[in-house]
Amino acid sequence: MKCPFCGGFDSKVVDSRPTEDGERIRRRRECINCGKRFTTFEVVETTPIMVKKKDGSIQAFNRDKLLNGMIKSCEKRQVSIQDLEKAVDRIEYKIVNSLKSEISSVELGEMVMDELKKLDEVAYVRFASVYRQFSDVNTFFEELSELLKKKNN
Repeated sequence: MKCPFCGGFDSKVVDSRPTEDGERIRRRRECINCGKRFTTFEVVETTPIMVKKKDGSIQAFNRDKLLNGMIKSCEKRQVSIQDLEKAVDRIEYKIVNSLKSEISSVELGEMVMDELKKLDEVAYVRFASVYRQFSDVNTFFEELSELLKKKNN
């Protein structure tokens, strides 16, 4: 690790501890050349998750974009941001643990709908209407009928 003071490349770790969120390791280092101390952070290197869109294009998974889409579906509903963030955490966890570097937007959309269905049925139907591109009232009614069947069983 290069010393920010003298530019030397030799340092020793004096103290090491996890950060509060547990996502990084904070290391206190001391430069062998000048004796000054500095802090570094170590993080797990992850491979970015790519999303394959319906049109064939590929883009990086964007947690904020996913959360914003879910927020729009939950507008004027009794769903907290914290619940939505937890839902996005669960989705991201599933994707990362699938060990896939690429996921289709179809799979991702299904995961979102599963999470929204648990949180709020109206938000679920709103998201489904955009995601599944309901073309007419009959398609919308079919989705509602399926939801009611599952709810009554």
